Amino acid sequence: MERTPRILVADDVPANIATVREQLSALGYEVIGAGDGPSALEACRRDRPDLCILNVAMPAGALGGEARDTGFEVCRRIKKDPATARVPVIFVTSLQDAGDRLRAIEAGGDDFLTPPHDAAVLRARVRSLLHLKSATDALEESYRQLRELERVRDDLMKMIVHDLKTPLTSVLATLEMVLDQDFGPVSDAQRRALGDAETKAEELLALIEDLLEVARIEETSLTLALAPIAPGAFLTEVVHEWEARFLQAGAAVRVDVDDGAPVFAGDRAVLKRVFGNLLENAITHAGSPVGITLRARPEPGGGILFTVADNGAGIPTEYHQVIFRKFERVKRPELPRARNSGLGLAFCKLAVEAHGGRIWVQSAPGEGSQFHLVLPAAR
Repeated sequence: MERTPRILVADDVPANIATVREQLSALGYEVIGAGDGPSALEACRRDRPDLCILNVAMPAGALGGEARDTGFEVCRRIKKDPATARVPVIFVTSLQDAGDRLRAIEAGGDDFLTPPHDAAVLRARVRSLLHLKSATDALEESYRQLRELERVRDDLMKMIVHDLKTPLTSVLATLEMVLDQDFGPVSDAQRRALGDAETKAEELLALIEDLLEVARIEETSLTLALAPIAPGAFLTEVVHEWEARFLQAGAAVRVDVDDGAPVFAGDRAVLKRVFGNLLENAITHAGSPVGITLRARPEPGGGILFTVADNGAGIPTEYHQVIFRKFERVKRPELPRARNSGLGLAFCKLAVEAHGGRIWVQSAPGEGSQFHLVLPAAR
């Protein structure tokens, strides 16, 4: 059963409270009265009203300050308390000075009434603010439920991933032993099939590592081993480690490092995974042999700007922000079998931000993609 809206009326003149009670009770509202600042605050915390009507000038009591400012102080404290912060406040004041109106707004007031007020105006403003509060409360509850569902989903995912990692590691170890012929001779056909199974198992293990890494970064438990890194040597090292994959995909890769590109501070292993994800995406989503350029330039605002550019299919503008979220992917009908967990770019974003940097994409369909990373220079 829906609760009757409760309204707190704070005024040091009992007749004024009685008048407002009469006007609002006719609409079915429950009215609570308070005669000074401290009792208004106490009633607000105790009775949790849906709306407060405060006279600006009333006794301050233990709140201190001048009586003419008590309503402002009560409103400030109501808005500061998380339990009552969303309660709308209507000030009843005869003060016409613009400075007083400004103080009322700064205190968090939502509306004003000047006595003697019209009953119809009061009822209209009360109804409007109660509707607004109801909508805000519903939105807040929906957001709370969404966060709770996300937490349950993430906890379940981490539990499943941890349970998967141990048996998968054992599967990989067994496949390796069979391929090494520890259990006897293996034919060429068997070796190809086992090698295929080992590759897929390693892909699955890499996905599990991505899931765990993303969870660790989100929980701010990722510890970076920061060290000065020379950009030219770093990019050359990345390209060397990816030579076999480039050869397999027929990709043409070049490195372009500006002479002024500064030494930067980074965790080499984590950043290799960042560049690895970007390179794998460029290869996987190209649909044909792709040309890739790795650039390093000094960032005008300080630090270093890396770019991973390709001449592939490109990414529609509406996906530019979406692709950095967990489990979000660009759907490509022309590449129905392209494998993508939707975690690679989410990991890149979290890892780059953990370094104090930022990452974004510039792309358009048919024009390729440029992923930009800005990282701080080494101090």
